[in-house]
Amino acid sequence: MGKLYIAYGSNLNLAQMAVRCPSASIYTKGVLNNWELVYRGSKANSHATIIRKQGSTVPVLVWDIQPKDERRLDIYEGYPNYYFKKNIMVTIEGKKKKAMVYIMNNNQLPGKPSEQYIETILQGYLDNDMDIHILNKSLERNSIECR
Repeated sequence: MGKLYIAYGSNLNLAQMAVRCPSASIYTKGVLNNWELVYRGSKANSHATIIRKQGSTVPVLVWDIQPKDERRLDIYEGYPNYYFKKNIMVTIEGKKKKAMVYIMNNNQLPGKPSEQYIETILQGYLDNDMDIHILNKSLERNSIECR
């Protein structure tokens, strides 16, 4: 087995990940407890990230990735300038397990994600039978934040 990687944004999209990280495989679905899905970056082009928030949850897909997958993800995620990596606890079937996640650097401001980017994430939610309500709530909060 490789390294466990937590996806919560566009890397939930199975077709995109098949191209991006061909040797990655799905490990399982999980939940990040006390984290919230938000969008940061530039005003007109922001991306998903997670922030600590008591009582919030984010559905995630846990991938089993190989070193070459991680190198490709580092490039895609703009590591270490745009996103940094952190090991956090993910809840899988009621049990906690440590895995790596990309979190956006704190100096990025709220902004509006592109329609295409949101479509990619939405397809990931559909691919993995995740609660679209959580994605919709994150987008509602984002539109309020960007006013």
